[in-house]
Amino acid sequence: MSDTKAVKTPAPLRDYRDAAGSAKAALAAEGRPSREEAEAAVRTLLRWAGDNPSREGLVDTPARVVRAYEEFFAGYEEDAEDILRRTFEETDGYDEMVLLRDIRIESHCEHHMVPIIGKAHVAYLPDKRVVGISKLARVIEIYAKRLQIQEKLTAQVANAINDVLQPKGVAVVIEAAHQCMTTRGIRKPGVTMVTSRMLGAFRDNPTTRREFMALIAGERGGF
Repeated sequence: MSDTKAVKTPAPLRDYRDAAGSAKAALAAEGRPSREEAEAAVRTLLRWAGDNPSREGLVDTPARVVRAYEEFFAGYEEDAEDILRRTFEETDGYDEMVLLRDIRIESHCEHHMVPIIGKAHVAYLPDKRVVGISKLARVIEIYAKRLQIQEKLTAQVANAINDVLQPKGVAVVIEAAHQCMTTRGIRKPGVTMVTSRMLGAFRDNPTTRREFMALIAGERGGF
């Protein structure tokens, strides 16, 4: 596997980061709504839907929804790149692929705020440094627990790993079902969207890319 130069952050991803930074700045300037305001907003939606938020079955729903949102969108409170900076250099020269397959993803569509459920496959080719495998899964979790589109999520994960670890290559493939498509609108259940982001050797070296794709497909050879 050949060495490759570090890949610069592409313009589309810089746009995503700029947008995220602007959104945080705007929120800080306006002041984050209180829990009481968030619960009141849920009660408004319940009334808009045609129900009575004061009835027994719904009286505690606003508080439950706000607590659920704290879990669903916990990624806004964490820095994925900070997680990746906790690396190890004692690798005894290991320079082959590091791959995590079938990492479950639970995210929410930023257009309709309904679930995106699927799995991610992440690989990188180390160059002097490796990171704990739980940190790779954690990075995916942080970005997934924000309002997302799958294309952006895929790019964010790949570029964060590339920027911090500076490996010889990074590959990310995400397969997911979007409830904005399966439970509303066109209503096509069973449809899975697949996105990929290949950097460094995974983009430039067809052999490396084929090895990665074979491994995530379960073609392990002699393993």
